[in-house]
Amino acid sequence: MDSRASTVAELVAARWGDHRPGLWCEGRMLTHHEVAAGAAARAALFEDLLPPAAEPHLGVLLDNTPDFPLWLGAAALAGAAVAGINPTRRGAELARDILHTECRVLITERSRLPLLEDLNLPGVRLLVTDTADYTELLAPYADARPDPSRATPRDRYLLYFTSGSTGAPKAALCSQGRLAAAGRSLAEQFSLSRDDVHYVCMPMFHGNAVIADWAPALVTGATVALRRRFSASGFLPDVRRYGATYFTYVGRAIQYVLATGPRPDDRDNSLRLGFGTEAGAVDAAAFERRFGVRLVEGYGSSEGGAAIPWSPGTPPGAVGRAAPGLVVLDRETREECPPALFDGTGRLLNGDEAIGELVNQGPSPFEGYWRNPAAEAERRKDGWYWTGDLFYRDTHGYLYFAGRTDDRLRVDGENLAAAMIENILARYEGAEAVCVYAVPDPVTGDQVMATIAGTFDPQEFPKFLLAQPDLGTKMAPRFVRVTDRMPVTATNKIHRAALRREGFRCADPVWWRPPGEARYRRLALDSAGEPLPGG
Repeated sequence: MDSRASTVAELVAARWGDHRPGLWCEGRMLTHHEVAAGAAARAALFEDLLPPAAEPHLGVLLDNTPDFPLWLGAAALAGAAVAGINPTRRGAELARDILHTECRVLITERSRLPLLEDLNLPGVRLLVTDTADYTELLAPYADARPDPSRATPRDRYLLYFTSGSTGAPKAALCSQGRLAAAGRSLAEQFSLSRDDVHYVCMPMFHGNAVIADWAPALVTGATVALRRRFSASGFLPDVRRYGATYFTYVGRAIQYVLATGPRPDDRDNSLRLGFGTEAGAVDAAAFERRFGVRLVEGYGSSEGGAAIPWSPGTPPGAVGRAAPGLVVLDRETREECPPALFDGTGRLLNGDEAIGELVNQGPSPFEGYWRNPAAEAERRKDGWYWTGDLFYRDTHGYLYFAGRTDDRLRVDGENLAAAMIENILARYEGAEAVCVYAVPDPVTGDQVMATIAGTFDPQEFPKFLLAQPDLGTKMAPRFVRVTDRMPVTATNKIHRAALRREGFRCADPVWWRPPGEARYRRLALDSAGEPLPGG
């Protein structure tokens, strides 16, 4: 591991002369030396293309092809910043992302060109990687060598868009020093080394793949194996083909892999660890049983303002122990919430008092948003970093994720943890995926609504609920939406904002439990869009 490098540029340059396999993609292999050389050539090209006095920003609108990490390396050497462009954005929204981050060069490929048709992108130079023109542009720079001397740890390096339920996505900033430190921290935490093979199957326009997978590989000198786009059916064949030992995931990726048919040789693989978020306790346990691979659920705010390190001995359901400075605060009073109390089944007894927002009152590596002072101020209230995420902590200091602040559930004056309810409902045999959120109620404040992807039996579901010892009386869903496929974002996270926005007025069948009843009925709405008393 390179423990001396303080910049990404130094880590890229350190691989010059290293002729071990460095990057695999679709049967093509580049050595570490070839990766460093390719980054140097692109850095030199970018410096010649950048107009005078322009912000040194480049946009990357690519699948996970070799050019993505090569341009990440190029930006580091050039002291430039990369904006990962989300390919699911369209029209004016896509143009806004490119122009907002002031990208003067946009790297793309032919399959993405239809997205750019008819967009007004003044001053943006387009480079299309899988064309002869691109090859000719790079040719004069083939002899360039990586020079990290111009880069500093403070150099702006990533402008990565964070997803939000309202408004335009915010471009969070990450410096070269912070990314190098993050890679080093993860490599140490998981004992990663140059002998590992990092399988990068999450999209590289998202922070997870770059910060949690590519960066630690860069620090240790490990091999990177790229998957152009995530494929559940291709997951295990890829792992075996490349000898992958480590991977990261977000959202429903683990559920998609588990949905593939089990095979007797599933445990015949080289993986030793998966690291990510939102798999859930039920699916993480199922993954380990089936593939013999431990999943570590971590927490780190997208902007880098707070992180909870996992450690051995962390209780089931907890993320990890609170580091110094991390507290759970009541958003209104700014007072610390009391510890969570549990009954013998593990049910949270005092959610109303214990659930609050996770706040970092200590030093924060949050580096702000690109040209968005209002959003920065929201994060930095009182001189502290407010994560926007709900947690509760036990008496030993372990933290439990309760949902996003947008997912706050308050039923009859009691705060409920959406994440806890989801973990319980995930045990239901017909559930392939579960999402829990609030729908407004004029009397109780909120009602609990769940969307279940899979099958639903209105006769059996109440029996299932009654059999769950840790399901509180106010946790049972009032409404259950049943869908064939859960709506997801480009990073395979459940699209909670869309589900919340539609509520029970949606195209999918919805079942509801009238007040005072245990059984569920098929929901019918009156002309005002409200549930009819009879069903």
